[in-house]
Amino acid sequence: MENQQTLKEEKISKLLLKYSVPAILAMMVASLYNTVDRAFIGSIKDVGALAISGLGVTMPLFTILGAFCVAIAVGGSTNISIKLGEGNKEEAEKILGNTFLLELIVGISIMVIGTIFLEDILYIFGASNDTLKYAKEYMSVILFGAWFNLPGFALNSAIRADGRPKLAANMMIVSCILNLILDPIFIFCFDMGIQGAAIGTIICQLVICIWSMHYFTRGKSNLKLKVKNIKIKFNILKPIIVIALTPFFMELASGSIHLVTNRVLKIYGGDLSIGAMAAITSICLMFLMPVFGLSQGMQTIIAYNYGAKEYDRARKALFSAVISGTIILTLGFVLIKIYPEKFIGIFTNDDKLISLALNGIKIYSITLPIIGISILGTVYFQSIGSAKVSMVLGLLRQVIILIPVILVVPKIYGLDGVWMSQPIADLGAMIVVGLFLIRDIKIRRI
Repeated sequence: MENQQTLKEEKISKLLLKYSVPAILAMMVASLYNTVDRAFIGSIKDVGALAISGLGVTMPLFTILGAFCVAIAVGGSTNISIKLGEGNKEEAEKILGNTFLLELIVGISIMVIGTIFLEDILYIFGASNDTLKYAKEYMSVILFGAWFNLPGFALNSAIRADGRPKLAANMMIVSCILNLILDPIFIFCFDMGIQGAAIGTIICQLVICIWSMHYFTRGKSNLKLKVKNIKIKFNILKPIIVIALTPFFMELASGSIHLVTNRVLKIYGGDLSIGAMAAITSICLMFLMPVFGLSQGMQTIIAYNYGAKEYDRARKALFSAVISGTIILTLGFVLIKIYPEKFIGIFTNDDKLISLALNGIKIYSITLPIIGISILGTVYFQSIGSAKVSMVLGLLRQVIILIPVILVVPKIYGLDGVWMSQPIADLGAMIVVGLFLIRDIKIRRI
C-alpha cells in the first residue's frame, strides 16, 4: 500500500519522473526495436524496398490488433488505479482478473479470424501482387501470438497501477533488447527474411506474458491475479469497456487512416511511397514514444488522485506532462530538420525510396512539436473517466479531421498533399483539445 500512498503525497514533479521515466525508457527501447526491426527488413538483399513496403501494408491490421490490446489494458489499469485511490483493493483485484480474461478471449478471436481471412484483408489494406508475399509472411506470425500478447500487455500495464512502474518498464526493456538480438539471428542466420522478424517479436511478447503472470501470482505484488476473479462479470467489465472505448477508437482510427493512406499513396506514389511512409512514421515514433510514456505515467497519477479527490494534483500532473512532452517533440523536430538523410538512411539504401521519404518527412514532421497537447489532453479526460469527451478528442486527429483532408488535399497537390494532410490534422486537433482543457479546468476549478 506504500507505493499507492506516495501517489497522493509525493511531489508531482517527482511522481511524474518516477512513473514516466521508466515508461519513457521502455517506449524508447520499443521505438529502437521498431526502428531496428524495419532497418533489418529494409536491408534484406534484393527485396528490401519491397519488404518494407509490405510491412507498411500490414500497419492497418497491426494497429487494429493494437487497438484491442491497448484499449482493454488502459481500461483495466485506469479502473485499478481509481479503485486503489478509493482504498478498494478487493474491487481492484476483480478488475485485474476480468481484464486478463477479456484480453485472452479477444486475442484468441483475433488470431482465428485474422488467420482465416488474412490474404483478403491485406489486399483491402493496399497490398499488391509484389508486396502481398512479405505482408502475409509477417502478419501470419504476429496474429499467431495474439492470444498471449494481449493478456501479457494488460498485466504489464496493471503493474504500473500496482505501484511498480520500474518493474513494468524493465520487463519491456528486457523484451525489446531480446528482440534486437533475435531479429538478425532469425532474419539472416536462419535466412527467414521478414518472417524471422515476426518470430522474434512474438517470442518477446511471450516473455512479457509469462513474466507478468508470475509477478501477479507468485511475485511481491500488492494485487493478486486470483482464479476466482478470472471470470466475466458484466458489472466489472462495464467501467473497463467505458474507459477502453477511447483508446480503442483512437487505435482503430490509426488503423483506418493507415488503410486510407495506403490507398491514396498507391494512387499518387505507388508501392514505394507506402514504404516511404513506413520509414517516416517510424522516425516520428522515435520522438512520440517518450510522450506515450509520459501519458502512461501521467495517467496513473491523475486517475489515482482523481479517485482520492485530490483534483489540484491531477491538474499539476497534466501541466507538467504537457510541458515535458512539448520539449521532447521540439527537440525531435529540430533533429529531423538537421539530419533527415541520416534518419531515412537507417531504413533503406534504395535511391528512389530515399528521395520519396526525404521529401515526405520535411512536410509530415512540421507540426511535431504540438502533437503532445492532443495526446496528453485526450489521456487526461480518459484518466478522469470522461469517456465521451476523450473519445471525441481522440478521434479528432486521426479520423474527424485527417480522413476528409487526406481524401481532398492530394487531389490538389498530389503526393505532397498526402504528406501535408497529417500536419493539417495535427494543428486542428491541438486547437480543439486545448480549448476543451481550458473549459474543463475552469468548470471543475482544479
